[in-house]
Amino acid sequence: MSMNSDESKHGKHPVIFGEVLFDRFPDGHAVLGGAPFNVAWHLQAFGQSPLLVSRVGDDPLGREIRNAMVDWGMTTAGLQLDSAHATGTVEVSFSAGEPHYDIVDNRAYDFIDATALPPMREIALLYHGSLALRGAHNRRSLSHLLAQTAAPRFVDVNLRPPWWQAGRIAELISGASWLKLNSDELALLAPSRDNPVDDLRHDYDLQGILLTRGEQGADLVLGEERLTVAPELNESLIDTVGAGDAFTSVFLLGLLNGWPHQTTLQRAQSFASAIVGVRGATVSDREFYRCFSARWGI
Repeated sequence: MSMNSDESKHGKHPVIFGEVLFDRFPDGHAVLGGAPFNVAWHLQAFGQSPLLVSRVGDDPLGREIRNAMVDWGMTTAGLQLDSAHATGTVEVSFSAGEPHYDIVDNRAYDFIDATALPPMREIALLYHGSLALRGAHNRRSLSHLLAQTAAPRFVDVNLRPPWWQAGRIAELISGASWLKLNSDELALLAPSRDNPVDDLRHDYDLQGILLTRGEQGADLVLGEERLTVAPELNESLIDTVGAGDAFTSVFLLGLLNGWPHQTTLQRAQSFASAIVGVRGATVSDREFYRCFSARWGI
């Protein structure tokens, strides 16, 4: 199912459920992120007015998140305040030049309160990942949200050990319209399948699966149809942080605006290629986004 631009113009909006957090580095530097937050940030820049459903602590990091959202023009109606748990963090360390991540448990985004959700009547699309569902509390809250809407659901798999269990994958995917995962995650979810993507799509009656393959681009599997996009050459590579989230955000943008799937893939790849040319997962320069909006006619 795809949505057209008229739906967005008449009050429907994407709902983004999940974590917002800071990556904290050994030198004390902290970078705002979390896949759902990154996706919501990009969608806001492209005029889609997303509702981010998450939770932050009553602490300086939480206030920084709220201020950043307000400054960017995002609604904070779905951003809950938690006085008992700190704002989400990921402690980043390095060994032999390779980064290692400690995704700290029991943070505010793990305790999204179902009773504090804003009205969910006009949802164009619901996006969530897997990390924020590592605990039973958020799984119940998401179930409560799903009971309020029949909007198509996009699941962004993000398997971070030890925060996922194979036995819960069916629960995670069941009822979704779209599934996104990378090659490594596909191997984990369907290790013994001859045609893992086709089998997953069939098993869960998915409309489509978006498979990202790093330097080799991405595939979109839609029944018998398989579309492919190759990455663009980018000689100004800075870092790949958030490239997948950038790709996802424009794929969602295509669904929300009814673009042809091949066009959506090409635009998603183009935007992801631009993001790797800047530091971090998001950009605070509105002109960076306006260039794409003008090119795409949105």
